[in-house]
Amino acid sequence: MNEGSNNNNNNNKPKINVPRPNLTWLYVLIALVFGWLWFTGDEGSATKEVNYTEFKEMVSKGYADKIIAYDNNTLEVFIKPDHIVDVFKKDAEKVGRSPAVTVRIGSMESFDKFINEQQDNGNFTGSIQYEEKSEYFGMLFWNLLPIVFFIVLWIFLMRRMGGGAGAGGASNVFNVGRSKAQLFEKGTNRITFKDVAGQAAAKQEVQEIVDFLKQPQKYTELGGKIPKGALLVGPPGTGKTLLAKAVAGEADVPFFSISGSDFVEMFVGVGASRVRDLFRQAKEKAPCIIFIDEIDAVGRARGKNPSMGGNDERENTLNQLLTEMDGFGSNSGVIILAATNRVDILDKALLRAGRFDRQIYVDLPDLNERKEVFGVHLRPLKLDDTVDVDLLARQTPGFSGADIANVCNEAALIAARHQKKSVGKDDFLAAIDRIVGGLEKKTKVMTAAEKRSIALHEAGHATISWFLEHANPLIKVTIVPRGRALGAAWYLPEERQITTKEQMLDEMCATLGGRAAEELFIGHISTGAMNDLERVTKQAYGMIAYAGMSDKLPNLCYYSSTDEYSFTKPYSERTAEMIDREVQNMISEQYTRAKELLKEHSEGHNQLAQLLIEREVIFAEDVERIFGKRPWTSRSEEIMAETKTIEAEEEAPKQLGADKETAELPTDEKEGNGKEEAADNKENPTADKTQE
Repeated sequence: MNEGSNNNNNNNKPKINVPRPNLTWLYVLIALVFGWLWFTGDEGSATKEVNYTEFKEMVSKGYADKIIAYDNNTLEVFIKPDHIVDVFKKDAEKVGRSPAVTVRIGSMESFDKFINEQQDNGNFTGSIQYEEKSEYFGMLFWNLLPIVFFIVLWIFLMRRMGGGAGAGGASNVFNVGRSKAQLFEKGTNRITFKDVAGQAAAKQEVQEIVDFLKQPQKYTELGGKIPKGALLVGPPGTGKTLLAKAVAGEADVPFFSISGSDFVEMFVGVGASRVRDLFRQAKEKAPCIIFIDEIDAVGRARGKNPSMGGNDERENTLNQLLTEMDGFGSNSGVIILAATNRVDILDKALLRAGRFDRQIYVDLPDLNERKEVFGVHLRPLKLDDTVDVDLLARQTPGFSGADIANVCNEAALIAARHQKKSVGKDDFLAAIDRIVGGLEKKTKVMTAAEKRSIALHEAGHATISWFLEHANPLIKVTIVPRGRALGAAWYLPEERQITTKEQMLDEMCATLGGRAAEELFIGHISTGAMNDLERVTKQAYGMIAYAGMSDKLPNLCYYSSTDEYSFTKPYSERTAEMIDREVQNMISEQYTRAKELLKEHSEGHNQLAQLLIEREVIFAEDVERIFGKRPWTSRSEEIMAETKTIEAEEEAPKQLGADKETAELPTDEKEGNGKEEAADNKENPTADKTQE
């Protein structure tokens, strides 16, 4: 056993990545050396070319210190330090350590005769050297030096532009057409469907792809073909990328992950080149999965919004992607998964059968799925006994998996901020309030009249919603400013698959309760109801123009999902006036209804408003003490009750089987089991409560 565990540990040890040496400093050093040699020349000296007459004059005046005679009839005359100014004039300050002049002579015989005369006269006392001069190497060196210098400089700049060394080699201009996909080799991806909470329908859809990759002969024997691809569609944060990783983990095949924006580059043709390179690598690793996240970056419908040349490059990338997915070539064993939350803008050719054979909707989690997601994200937290997962799931309708993870993290931060040892129910409620409504602003200054106006407004919402059957159940009401709101009423929204007209009207009436309370009990209205009016107006237009819930315009829908780029109304001006009148009448009716309900329960409303002024925050229990128990049960509570009943029914046969096995045991074993259970209950009293 020990040897096996040691072997496993050795296999699981992470590979040590030896850092690649950074050669940037070497390029810089070489460039500096070449530059120094180029600008300094021979021994750091300055040279000046003179004619033979000037040379004879300099020698006769005693300026020459040393003369080198070359076999190509040229002389190099080094000047004495005392006479540099006489020879180089204004440039004397710029000369190097050993300044010299060059002279071209007619013949070596005439030079020898002249120099012998000057030596006899005492004008030249220096040395004379006779050398052979080969100019081939020098010419080659000084001609190639600037070329080499600029090549080294160009390579250095290109490396800097390319972003240095990347995974698998230098990410420079030479491999800009290479795919940027990240490869997860077989066995390295440990994410499975167990790590994806909820999304039972989506997991069932992609399970077939896993079966195709694991047992392709099961389907090919019947004449079926492996699907080319699947498109994961859904709102942000619902787990599309996680689901794709789980598919690769379950199938245990290589997994290429790339973003749609990784195909886009400033160079023309790079996107199509990267698509070709990606599919080439995938064919070598087949069977495998290619996952393209946010495919709408390259898959946008062609010809919709042409722009100055940039659109052509994106369309070329899309055309190459379409060809690779289903063209003349064969992609046997390569399955493409893609994710987007904007499927409506994708090109129709991308969505046809044979490319993305199926669209899998990864929707926002429902009530029971949110409970599962909370279970995943609550595992690492230290919780106390007050946390109710059912309540948290009911209080977060419309939350995605990412939102729920944010709630759990925010609750832990709030608990730590208050020096708590564990995270409690209040921390989670505060976290939800923080995410939905914004940060509390207790320092905002308000007068007593403003505070009373806000309290009456929020009490109006609470009172109306309490007495309407289809209004959302109330959780708490506050007049503490939060975000941009001066006050807020928190409800437990009902999750409905379909919504009736009566339900929508009740919600509209409850939303107008704040403005109605201001008019009734203060005598004037304020800007505090702007958000309420905006919501009500949009809801009314939706009911009449889209849902066909108008008495004068029944069963008519003026909405079309295909008219995204249309700027014309699909109805006449006369119809538009009728829609406006119907919206106005609907809102007026619900506003009058809200005022009548408030008049009927004015005493309880005033008690509620006064309690709000005193305590700033009140809960459903406080409203229940004033108005009595709400006569209707919420739909969420009914779903939770049904779920618990189903779970209890599923658990009953298992418990019955366990009881039968215990009954068949000998008497001694029964007594032993009973003693052990009793001991366990003494050590863990909460287990008793859970079983009860």
